[in-house]
Amino acid sequence: MRTPIVAGNWKMNRTIAEARDLVSKLLAPLMDITDVDRVLCPPFTSLFVVSSMLDGSDIGLGAQNLHWEEKGAFTGEVAPGMVKELCQYVIIGHSERRTYFGETDETVNKKLHAALRHDVTPIVCVGETLEEYESGRTSEVVLRQINLGFAGVDPAVASRIVLAYEPVWAIGTGKASSGENANQVHAQVIRPALTELFGEETAQVIRIQYGGSVTAANASEFFSQSDIDGALVGGASLKADEFVAIVKAAATSN
Repeated sequence: MRTPIVAGNWKMNRTIAEARDLVSKLLAPLMDITDVDRVLCPPFTSLFVVSSMLDGSDIGLGAQNLHWEEKGAFTGEVAPGMVKELCQYVIIGHSERRTYFGETDETVNKKLHAALRHDVTPIVCVGETLEEYESGRTSEVVLRQINLGFAGVDPAVASRIVLAYEPVWAIGTGKASSGENANQVHAQVIRPALTELFGEETAQVIRIQYGGSVTAANASEFFSQSDIDGALVGGASLKADEFVAIVKAAATSN
């Protein structure tokens, strides 16, 4: 049985004061839900204050990115050791990073190895664009992203990875994939690819989230599926009641 994991990706939203206000509304209700792994991923500027507020709870903290080098002349970047000081999780390879900032499967792979070296749980994003989806290339694209992005990962540590399937055409558009279609990608494309890389036993342990316009209204549709193990939530994670409802839906399906 895989424990569901629901992570809130705040993206480039919320000042420190606004982050403090949001967490103050989330903390008590999220602490009452114990059979789901809950993760908050605020901007870098708010990580310290959110970390302080989560201290003593079992709610995880995640960064939205990291660099693969340990230190050096990389202005504007954040090293994995710096992330490790505050966070237990890190999002890697989000489609917005790939689209707007030139991230590739190769750089995703470097970041994945860096996170694993520092015992930070990586949430690795994969997913196809609208053009790729409409041309029937979903499997081809997702398989490439997994095979190149996960290259060289030791099967002994692969079970620590969380994978997030986020069809790019569904992110922030309000057009979520159906639960059945998302689960088909999880069960027939992603899980077999992980089996090929790491073996059946490890592949069955790795959790696969769905991401892309997840809301309180549609969360149960996704969480009721056999191979959807949680969600990477964007806009809805900025609304306390909405995010708590999504986490509760994950708990109910467990």
